[in-house]
Amino acid sequence: MTEQNTTTAPAPEAPEERRGLRAALRWTAAVLVFAAACAGTAYGITRADRTDVPGLSTEADGRWTYPALAKPTLPPGAALPFATDNKDGIHYAGLTQLLLPAPLGSTPDTGLKLEKDSAVTVDTLLEEYEGTARAKMKQGFTDNGLRQIAARGWTTPDGTRTRVYLLRFHASGLADTFTGCGPDMNLSGVNRIETDDAWGKARVAQAAPDPTGVTVLEESVPFGDEQVRAGCVQSGDIQAVILQSRKGGAAAVPLHQAVILQQQLLG
Repeated sequence: MTEQNTTTAPAPEAPEERRGLRAALRWTAAVLVFAAACAGTAYGITRADRTDVPGLSTEADGRWTYPALAKPTLPPGAALPFATDNKDGIHYAGLTQLLLPAPLGSTPDTGLKLEKDSAVTVDTLLEEYEGTARAKMKQGFTDNGLRQIAARGWTTPDGTRTRVYLLRFHASGLADTFTGCGPDMNLSGVNRIETDDAWGKARVAQAAPDPTGVTVLEESVPFGDEQVRAGCVQSGDIQAVILQSRKGGAAAVPLHQAVILQQQLLG
């Protein structure tokens, strides 16, 4: 006698149950995709610069946009300034390569009497100083081995006029003798100039190089029709003088930025 199979087959799912199961699966998949997208977005924000993410950009702090700084080309076999075999900090690159480039959107200063390779004469530099100081400064250049001066100047759309002068001496000890950049500098039309108290914090905030040999100054209030700011960078055999002036007052941030970048170029 054949034994009958008494196992009961499962009842077919109702159409309503199948629709509910499919809907639940679709919602689960959507939630997983959304969670993955959120995680990816969060990772992207933590990895990206704030200015690259819409809505998270920071307000401009007054700095200008400069071209990327390029290291100067040295003659074959020449040592870098302050290398172990060049402790006196002699710069063997051409002065033009060491000059801070003009920021984007600026216009060249046609008032600078530039010669070949951005060179300027001693008399052109001395026009920045009071007439009573010029003869003594000129004699100092003769006595202390000034070799060359190069310059670059520009004006930005806000009316700030910038002049950068690089003075090359025969040795770092001779560059130290330059008296035309510091609290006692006698700039044309400037009654009194003093240390810029904001420079210390700005230098730390912008991760500036070693402050040795750097002085930042501002024309004291009250000033005349325009205000002058000055930055002094002495690096080995080169003395940099950066002057900025603007009618109604010159902002501090552009000068701080220029000083830091010029110091980086001089190594």
